[in-house]
Amino acid sequence: ALDDETKAEIEDFVCEHSLMYSRGSLGFAEYTDDEKEMFKPVLQRLVRTHPVHRRKSLYLSSHAGKVVGMSVPEGRVLLRDLNEHATQAEFVYVHKWRLHDL
Repeated sequence: ALDDETKAEIEDFVCEHSLMYSRGSLGFAEYTDDEKEMFKPVLQRLVRTHPVHRRKSLYLSSHAGKVVGMSVPEGRVLLRDLNEHATQAEFVYVHKWRLHDL
């Protein structure tokens, strides 16, 4: 549901996902060297294509703190804007559990 210009712009973007980034935004900043090694950032494509129906989706999370090739502020603004777009009511599914759903 993004405009065509934004779709083209972000098509090949890669984000750095880090548990330490998301926890750091909550105030957790003290990590041992072992924890830093265990939770190294992971690179993930921002736009994913479903292998069967070829539909595209955004791979977003609170762990995404950097867009490779962009300045940190510019990347974080883009990620914030995409998260705000993706979490509009029209895109959010809420399940009301009932007996026998599973």
